[in-house]
Amino acid sequence: MATALTDRITRLVEPVATALGYELVRVAMMGGPYGGSVLQIMAERPDGTMLVEDCEKLSREISVILDVEDPISGEYTLEVSSPGVDRPLTRKKDFAAYAGHLAKFELSEAVDGRRRFKGMLLGMQDDMVQIDVEGEKVEVDLGNVHKAKLVLTDELLKKAGAQATG
Repeated sequence: MATALTDRITRLVEPVATALGYELVRVAMMGGPYGGSVLQIMAERPDGTMLVEDCEKLSREISVILDVEDPISGEYTLEVSSPGVDRPLTRKKDFAAYAGHLAKFELSEAVDGRRRFKGMLLGMQDDMVQIDVEGEKVEVDLGNVHKAKLVLTDELLKKAGAQATG
């Protein structure tokens, strides 16, 4: 979920990522495993790939901006990564591109009395995310999606393998 801090960081690092040929997928602040904070930045190339070398390059450039602007009080760890196979769905284009795959959703406001859904992502219609939940079509406003993430399945692994080789 975006906060004033993550919005500010996004505004700082997105132009750098774009200039290097990457798209931001998610910017998040999280608690670290041993205390402290972790700034997680997920990015990818427009074709959906992201190599370790890409993460290193982006991390170096982002570090410079963050050191100069200093938006985070206290110590933190910068983590730059690809979204991975079972990726978070954060952008409208993600919900369209991954139609036909199983996903989990957490909503800000309940729909049909529920805030959590697991179902087949059917895609987008205007700003409505369409999900098949146990044979029933559920529509959720994109603005109501707090978190969404693909579920690791054989079909998803096949798609990821096809993207990596093709």
